[in-house]
Amino acid sequence: MIARLKGTLDEVGLDWIVIDVAGVGYQVFCSAIVVSALPAIGEPLSLHIETHVREDHIHLFGFASAKERECFRMLTTVQGVGAKVGLGILGTLSVEDLTNAIVAGDKTLLTRADGVGPRLAARLMTELKDKIISLNGGFAPGVANAAPAPARADGTEGDDNMVAADAVSALVNLGYGRVEAFSAVGRAAQAVDDASSLDNLILVALKELSQ
Repeated sequence: MIARLKGTLDEVGLDWIVIDVAGVGYQVFCSAIVVSALPAIGEPLSLHIETHVREDHIHLFGFASAKERECFRMLTTVQGVGAKVGLGILGTLSVEDLTNAIVAGDKTLLTRADGVGPRLAARLMTELKDKIISLNGGFAPGVANAAPAPARADGTEGDDNMVAADAVSALVNLGYGRVEAFSAVGRAAQAVDDASSLDNLILVALKELSQ
């Protein structure tokens, strides 16, 4: 399996490129974000590769980072998300934006990607939320701090998580977008000494939003 290619950029198409590696040209399918950030033809290039082997073809998909490739793998585990839709999502949303949208439950942001309707957006949020929170260290550090934690045995949530949810609601009421508020509260929760204080959390989150 090919996991990485390092060579020179030889050709560029709408959603694909050719990388010349020691005289061998490899066609690699890429998202719009990756294509837009490519160097000039003939310049050196290195991409992380996901290899899909089927009975009738072998396709290579290229990503700027291992994190982006892992996100693509995660996306394609969801029913209705094939390689094309997965690339479309990552061509519209960065990994951080996608993570924030899933954790915050922002269906509107997810449906901006080609091939993602309301039903698929809901499925993405349901099936990937726990996975993305579990990979918090690799995906948008801090965002999971504002996400509701699993319920306790008595059916209640932890106090800090309830405060974080209240802080997000307060920022949304002030006119900030839900994902924007979610991300700011997540960063604030890491920065404050006492995350159980709603006033402190909102104040620091507002400072985050003003930067």
